[in-house]
Amino acid sequence: MLSLDQVLAQLLAAVRPLTQIEEVDTSAALGRVLAQPLLSLIDVPPHDNAQMDGYAVRSADIAAAPCTLPVPLRVAAGQLAPPLPARSAARIFTGAPLPAGCDAVVMQENTQAGTGEVTILQVPPPGQWIRRRGSDLAAGATALAAGQALRPQHLGIAASVGAARLQVVRRPQVALFCTGDELAMPGEPAAPGRIYNSNRYLLAGLLESLGCRVQDLGIVPDRLAATRAALAQAAGTADLIVSSGGVSVGDEDHVKAALASLGRLDTWQIAMKPGKPLAFGRVGEVPFIGLPGNPVSSFVTFVLLVRPFLLRSMGIASVRPRAQRLRADFSWKGDAQRREFLRVRRNDRGGLDLYPSQNAALLTSLAWADGLVDLPAGQAVTPGDSLAFLALSDLTGPP
Repeated sequence: MLSLDQVLAQLLAAVRPLTQIEEVDTSAALGRVLAQPLLSLIDVPPHDNAQMDGYAVRSADIAAAPCTLPVPLRVAAGQLAPPLPARSAARIFTGAPLPAGCDAVVMQENTQAGTGEVTILQVPPPGQWIRRRGSDLAAGATALAAGQALRPQHLGIAASVGAARLQVVRRPQVALFCTGDELAMPGEPAAPGRIYNSNRYLLAGLLESLGCRVQDLGIVPDRLAATRAALAQAAGTADLIVSSGGVSVGDEDHVKAALASLGRLDTWQIAMKPGKPLAFGRVGEVPFIGLPGNPVSSFVTFVLLVRPFLLRSMGIASVRPRAQRLRADFSWKGDAQRREFLRVRRNDRGGLDLYPSQNAALLTSLAWADGLVDLPAGQAVTPGDSLAFLALSDLTGPP
C-alpha cells in the first residue's frame, strides 16, 4: 500500500493548471481564484487622515498643557480644508483629510471645547492619531497575489484600490457519476436490495462548494459498456472526471477495466482508513479520479485528495490542510497498518469526543462530527493525548 502523502504527491504532480481567464465584477468574485496579481493604482489611504474625532494641530504649537487655541477650521470626512494657520486647531472627524501643516490629532476626550476655541489637555507627540497616506497600500504595490482564493476581505481590498472588475481563473468543469445497480434516486421507490444514492448529493455539494461546475451523469449501471460510455461522454467536456464506486476488486467493479480501454489507469491501495481503494488515470487528456463507494470513504478521499487536486488546478499553491493540536477525551486502539481519520467533535471542555462507531458506511457520523483526527498508523489514543485535528470547515468550504 502507498502512503497518503505518496498518493497526494503523485496527484499534484499530474495537475494541469487551468489557463483560461474570466473577467468578473468584483461584487461577483467571491470564492473565485485570482488569475493575475492585482496592483494598487493609488495610495491607500489616498491622503493623511484622522484616526479619531478630535482636533488637528501643529504639535510644535503645544509646548505644555493645558493650552488653548482658536478653532478656525472644521473638517469632516470627504472634505478638503485650507492649510491650518499657526497656533490654531482644526475640528476634525474620523477619516477626514488633515489640513496642510498639521502633524497630530488630539482626541476629543483629551480636550475641552469652548466658543471658537479648544483647550488641549495633553501634549500630543508628532504623528499621534494620524493614518498616513499609503500606510495600507502604496501605489504600485501588490494588493492581491495571483492564486488567491477571494474571501470577503479580499473583495474589500480590491474595492479599496478602485478595482471594479477582476481577472479570475475559469471555474473547473467536473463530470460526476456514481456506479451501482443497487442505487436509486430520492423520490423513486427503493425496491428490495436497493439504496438511495447519497454520494451524488455529497460529492456534488463538495464540488460546488469549491466553485466547480458539475456535469451530473447520474447513476451508471454495473456493466462495462455503460461505464465506458459514461467515461467517453464526460471526456468530451470535463476538466476532471470523478466517480464513486466500482474501483475495488469485485466482479461488478468495472471502472478500472473501462478506463484501461479508453486511456490509462493507475490504481492504488492507500494505507489510510477509511478510503483504501482509489483509481487515477486519464480518458484521453482528461484526468479521472475514482473514489470508493462507502459514503464516509468517498468523503474522506475527496477532501484529502480530490480537493487539493482541484485547488492546485485553479492555481492555489497551498492545498494541504492545516491541523491544530487538541486534547483527546477518548480512547482508541489504533490500526497497526493504516493511517486513520477518525470522526470527532470538539466539546465544551476544549477536548475531542469520538463518534461511537467509525464504520465507513455511517454518513450520520459526518453530520455529527466537526472534524477529523489524523492518526498515524500504529498509534493508540488515551485520554489526554494531543492529537492532530482537521476542522471540517477547512476541508469542505471555499478555499
